[in-house]
Amino acid sequence: MSDQELLKNLYRQVNQAMVEKDTAVLRKLLQPDTVLVHMSGYAQPVAEWLSQIESEEMVYYSWEEEAIKDLVIDSNKASLIGQSRVKAKVWGSGPHTWPLQIKMFFKKVGDDWKITKQVASTY
Repeated sequence: MSDQELLKNLYRQVNQAMVEKDTAVLRKLLQPDTVLVHMSGYAQPVAEWLSQIESEEMVYYSWEEEAIKDLVIDSNKASLIGQSRVKAKVWGSGPHTWPLQIKMFFKKVGDDWKITKQVASTY
């Protein structure tokens, strides 16, 4: 499988693991120092985000992919933009369905690509 396909699959795996509340899978895909920048601008450490998924402060009900674009690979770093319709309840608000855009950043660790940062917005 090409690096492009591997990176697209990582984006899809993260979304599916969010819906399934599978924080074990998320921990495998995300670097321990990963940051999730929310639409509010809050830069949330990955450990806090995973804890909030486990406690259901954040609940992801479904996701439907609409596009993966702007995939760039530069040596051992990469990024892409994924756009999906995500139904979620976040910090007591919702559930709502958002047109969620995630700019996902990666680095190659050994033979594996790992997610290092995610920046959320709407589209």
